[in-house]
Amino acid sequence: MLRVADRRAAQAHRPVDLRRADATALPFPSRCFDTVVCTFSLCCVPDQRSALTEAIRVLRPHGELLLADHVAASFWPLRALQHLVEVVSVPLQGEYYTRRPLTLLRSLGVDVVTSERLTLGMIERVHARAPR
Repeated sequence: MLRVADRRAAQAHRPVDLRRADATALPFPSRCFDTVVCTFSLCCVPDQRSALTEAIRVLRPHGELLLADHVAASFWPLRALQHLVEVVSVPLQGEYYTRRPLTLLRSLGVDVVTSERLTLGMIERVHARAPR
């Protein structure tokens, strides 16, 4: 993915600093970003709380946190199927389908601006702001 991103940045003639890093230990100083975007990756991070804590740490006060991820579906038959799939996907690939980052974000003190659930409630988009 880094090679693809690097190639696209070069084609767009934009300077881009691309890094490979652990989501639970970001190599950036605190309060250095206006926006953090995390799409479809919290479902495969072993420690979701640490990853979100790090994302909030690197945000400036009132910085924007934009998330989109697989979550526990609001449609119960699909949610039951997600739990069954996790029996295999978590041990083999570390892939979680039934997490709820929105609930965790609220406990971490961020201001949830909007949230939206799509596709029978199994995809959730969240716009939040870091505390002051």
